[in-house]
Amino acid sequence: MTTVPDELSAARQRIAAAYDPALLEDAGHRLADLLAANLARAERSDGAVLPWAEPAAAVREARAFLHAHEVARAAAPLTAAGEAAVSDRFADLVKVMLERGLNLHDPRYIGHQVPAPVPIAGLFDAVGSVTNQVMAVYEMGPWASAVELAMIRELGEAIGWAPDTFAGTITHGGSLANLTGLLTARNVAVADAWDQGLAGDGRQPVLLVHAEAHYSVARAAGILGLGSRQTVRVGLDERGRMDPGQLDEELTRLRTENRPIVAVVACACATPIGAFDPLEEIAAVCRHHRVWMHVDAAHGGAALLSDRHRHLLAGIELADSVVWDAHKMLFVPSLCAFVLYRDKRHIFDAFRQDAPYLFDPAAPGLADYDSGVRSVECTKRAAAFGLWGVWSLFGRQLFADMVDVTFALGRAFHEKLAAAEDFLPLHEPQCNIVVFRHIPAELRNAPPERAGDFQLELRRRLIESGEFYIVPAKHEGVGALRVAIMNPLTTAEHLDQLMDALRRHGRELLQERA
Repeated sequence: MTTVPDELSAARQRIAAAYDPALLEDAGHRLADLLAANLARAERSDGAVLPWAEPAAAVREARAFLHAHEVARAAAPLTAAGEAAVSDRFADLVKVMLERGLNLHDPRYIGHQVPAPVPIAGLFDAVGSVTNQVMAVYEMGPWASAVELAMIRELGEAIGWAPDTFAGTITHGGSLANLTGLLTARNVAVADAWDQGLAGDGRQPVLLVHAEAHYSVARAAGILGLGSRQTVRVGLDERGRMDPGQLDEELTRLRTENRPIVAVVACACATPIGAFDPLEEIAAVCRHHRVWMHVDAAHGGAALLSDRHRHLLAGIELADSVVWDAHKMLFVPSLCAFVLYRDKRHIFDAFRQDAPYLFDPAAPGLADYDSGVRSVECTKRAAAFGLWGVWSLFGRQLFADMVDVTFALGRAFHEKLAAAEDFLPLHEPQCNIVVFRHIPAELRNAPPERAGDFQLELRRRLIESGEFYIVPAKHEGVGALRVAIMNPLTTAEHLDQLMDALRRHGRELLQERA
């Protein structure tokens, strides 16, 4: 009889220890305690928003953990004491992760368009992660697939589409969602492009985009074979919105040149200042020219759930495709981004593949439930669990509340800036994104470039102090400051504190320059 070599017996013991449910139970309890304590500290602003470390030093430290306690790790799981040691090491590693990470749940985090998620959403995501509920075909992740399709139907109806007329899928991020939606538009506009590629006859297909559309749109044009330079940037009105009149002129010119047009990409809202394009007017222009209308509503789609702000997206129901990120203003962990199609027949236009080992020809009706035929990904995480769990626990109203509160704070901050002699708001906000400058008396008559450089240096000093986290911006080519209020626990008092912190750091910076 063949026996298992001794070294493999030891390997099996180490594997069994790693898979021990008792270890998960103990570590899970400790994780919950550590996360709750960290959340409480963050919410009361006890500590730095960003515990700044130089990148190279942080990488060295992270790598050091990979090689620490190697002997103990190999031996300890073989005994009960060893299991306790593993649990202790797990807790130590979690503490390091929490101590080194950006604290999005601190109300002073008002930086990138990444939210402080509803904490319990992460626990729903953990269920999918621990049990590895992956998706591609329905039978691999039946509940994950059901949850994704349930959320697609909920959001599609929120857009205003009739039940059972639309379709969609979830992707890992808005960039991938934009790519998927525009790939569909390309395959509709250039019917044989998927199989034959794009013809080199000098009539290169083009995209028409909001002049300040997210960089993922130009990136998508490159990936789709159109060429990133084949994005015609449509001019904006005085509020930073796509101008329908200029769009009509561009489309008329391109039709005259007999250029194939893949799509018009409108924004709801555009990233720089949060401007919402006039979708009804854009839709009328697109219909007149028989052009696919794609709306990047990654950030602003959640306003559809708010009675106060739904009007900002009037006309979105006329779009052919819509991108909507739940990991922005629906306040769930990354990544969970929807691409939705007004006509459900388009759901299969993005990809055309035959993989019988995955897609069962004996059950063709299941294709409607197989995510692999609708998305770039084959294997895909159960991305909708967090959103589905929070919606099921708290209902739709919670999402409307978070939109209403953060949008109101954007307006309140604008009013504070406008009332201050040493601050200059650079636009009237439509949402929770505000761009501005701090202009001390010493800089009021300074050249724009000097004032702009001051903003960027001031921002770097502020975030490295750990007091607040905001991001840099440019307005009309000159440096500026930008906040996106992505934590619904932020208050007007925190915004006052931000202005005071900018004043203090600004004085110190000017004194050093003197």
